[in-house]
Amino acid sequence: MEKVALVTGASRGIGKACALRLAECGYDIVVNYNSNEAKAQEVVSAIEALGQKAVAIKANTADLKEVQNMFREAHKAFGRLDVLVNNAGIVDDAYLLMINEDSLARSLDINIKGYFHCAQQAALKMMSKKQGVIINVSSVSSVLAVEGQGVYSATKGAVNSMTATLAKELAPRGIRVNAVAPGFIETEMLDAIPEDKKEEYLKAIPMHRLGKASEVADVVAQLCSDAFAYVTGQVIVLDGGLSL
Repeated sequence: MEKVALVTGASRGIGKACALRLAECGYDIVVNYNSNEAKAQEVVSAIEALGQKAVAIKANTADLKEVQNMFREAHKAFGRLDVLVNNAGIVDDAYLLMINEDSLARSLDINIKGYFHCAQQAALKMMSKKQGVIINVSSVSSVLAVEGQGVYSATKGAVNSMTATLAKELAPRGIRVNAVAPGFIETEMLDAIPEDKKEEYLKAIPMHRLGKASEVADVVAQLCSDAFAYVTGQVIVLDGGLSL
């Protein structure tokens, strides 16, 4: 039977790259999206072109009922779940005195509560088979102070702590939990950064280049494989040396 992976925020960027890479590894894919159905369907078509099955399911991960419905629909479509990639998140940078209450609540809801919602539902599906993998997408900002990213850094620091705790809780159930913490990756999210700021970041990266979404996806795929069967509770930083 084919293995199944659910990737949140999979209509673009790192989520899309992870969905495609896991499809190349033989997984059928649940492509979660929140707003752009057309982009999600493009990812589904790309996965099908690779010879795997895929379905796009809309859900705001901050909403528990929508997440519960997404996992029900995923189970109807494929009957099992082997991998969850918790990727859906937002970045809304602001200096401390400029932080907006609505933005703060939204960041906490999506970047933290959303991860808990999905991990909880995934664990319920994985426990019966006593096997499964959860990968949380964190950020180098969880270990590196970047001005204006107080909220984002706090949410990603929470993801790292959650990863360790869930790994300990779920290990006896055969479920591994790890995280990847990308640095500056060439995605649409990075397009919002002014060019002069990008140049400043590039100078700070020892490898003097931005990362690629496919490089993050490669690490995610490896963490899902049997080659990493004895690895859990870890945060793998992919930042070209930026945090050194």
